[in-house]
Formats: sequence, structure tokens, C-alpha cells
Amino acid sequence: MIIGVFDSGVGGLSVAQAVGAALPDHQIMLREDKVNLPYGTKSPEELYNLVLPILEEMERAGCDVIVIACNTVTTNIISELRVALQTPLIGMEPMVKQAAKLTKSGIIAVFATPATVKSKRYAWLKQEYCDKVAIIEPDVRNWAQMIESNEINMQEVRDIIAKVLQKNADVLVLGCTHYHWIEHTIQEIALKKVTVLQPEDLVIQELRLYIQG
Repeated sequence: MIIGVFDSGVGGLSVAQAVGAALPDHQIMLREDKVNLPYGTKSPEELYNLVLPILEEMERAGCDVIVIACNTVTTNIISELRVALQTPLIGMEPMVKQAAKLTKSGIIAVFATPATVKSKRYAWLKQEYCDKVAIIEPDVRNWAQMIESNEINMQEVRDIIAKVLQKNADVLVLGCTHYHWIEHTIQEIALKKVTVLQPEDLVIQELRLYIQG
């Protein structure tokens, strides 16, 4: 089976590697759109016009299923993409449902792009699962580009993590696949006092179910 993985940039590589390691008997086809980075400040219309042609090419190339390894794309336009394509799509979105179940302090932090935070899907997730949970949404709009260019401002990362810890957040949600590359750094900065969530394992579970039919 050919499993497609799409993301705007290097975040997709993290997902592709995780999927490849978990499902070694299947072929992984990774596609990125680094020319049009960043995605996190674009409108849904702009995202659709950029993403659809790439996914159509992946469909023609024989992908049996495509992982949208981008929270921004998933939360803004995955419904429209599913209408336009025949290939099944598996999305990635901020794990606020799981975070709400895990938090003991009643406070979680979601690290996501502006487009994800403004999306109707994210608003629905918060309303549906976090009515009794306070959510901190730090401004990390430059993190994706920072990680993409491998020019990580560690002081900025430390300062933002320190602020959410001061507010007593005990679950941190990584709502952008670029941030997966600094997951261990975030855990170290937080001195492992918090739970850090990102959805690669959930995607792998969904893929296993799809493969089993």
C-alpha cells in the first residue's frame, strides 16, 4: 500500500518517519510545499488553492490513503478536500480532547498557528471537549519558520514554556507538526512536569484500521 504524507514543510518528515517505522511493509510518499511557507498565516481559500493540486498529484501517483500532516490544513479545509478527492484523507488536529481528559490542574496550553487557532474546527473542539478546562494559546506564529530554517531561538522557547507553566498548565498540546522536532526540548525545559501531546500515534492507529479494512 502507498501511504501519502503531506505537509507544508519539515513537519511532514517527522510524521512520515513515524509512520514508516510503525508500518515498514508499506511505501511512504512524502510531499511538501516549502515554496509557500508558512501556511499558518494563510486564509482557507489560499490553503485550498495551494493544497488541492498537490493532493491531486499524489492521488494520480497511486496513494491509497493520504495523511494531512498539517493541523492548519486539517482544521481549515479537510472537509472541502474530501469532497474534491477520491483518496481517503486522515487529518491531524490539536489534541484538546485528550488534553482535557489528562489535565489535573484544569489548565492546558495549545501551541498552534494563527490559522488553526482561528479555525471553526478548533473552536468546535474547544466547545465540545473543554467547557471545564482553561486553555492558554501562546503566540508561537514564528515557530514553524524558525524550525523549518533550523534557527531555533531557545530563549524564546524557554520564555514561552515558562509562562505557561507559571499559569499552571500541566498538559501541552503541539498543534503543528513542525513543533514535533522540538518535543524533547520542550519536555526538558518543562522538567517533565507536564504531559506533551502530539498526534502521530493516533494517525498510526487510524492507518492500521484503514489497512485492516
